[in-house]
Amino acid sequence: MDESEAQQVANTLRQLGIRGIVSPEDHDNPDGRWRVYDSADAATRRDITDEALTVIEGRSRQAGPARGFVVPKSR
Repeated sequence: MDESEAQQVANTLRQLGIRGIVSPEDHDNPDGRWRVYDSADAATRRDITDEALTVIEGRSRQAGPARGFVVPKSR
């Protein structure tokens, strides 16, 4: 994921009422896993990725199975 895609995920989360910061797990490796955190401060932040996925899963359950984050490309 790159910074633009992370911003799209963050915007989608906000639309769903989930406040969070989308950031790489390891800032030295932006090509690695990205997670959702409750704040930008790496020293005090809490990983809320599982909570965000639970909310998304609950909202999309009527639409069928979902896995991970799916963000449509902007036009």
